[in-house]
Amino acid sequence: MAQPTYDPLRALAIGSQALGLIVIITLETLMGDSARPWQGVTLGLMVAAALCLAVARLYRRKRAQRERARRLDNADADAGEDEGKP
Repeated sequence: MAQPTYDPLRALAIGSQALGLIVIITLETLMGDSARPWQGVTLGLMVAAALCLAVARLYRRKRAQRERARRLDNADADAGEDEGKP
């Protein structure tokens, strides 16, 4: 099965990482050396966002896999009913 051309989770992941990088650079520019703790917080939020998106992606993939398996089982059951009819 072909992958969709637009994946909203991937776009959100890329956007959050880009925003985090912009915030880190801006903090360094505006605050100098006193920005280090805030940059660490920003990096931590970036990692947390990436982990949340990875879990959401895994959940969607598993849900789609279960749905495909259920449809296949239903198709097999319907085919088995048709064999007994004249």
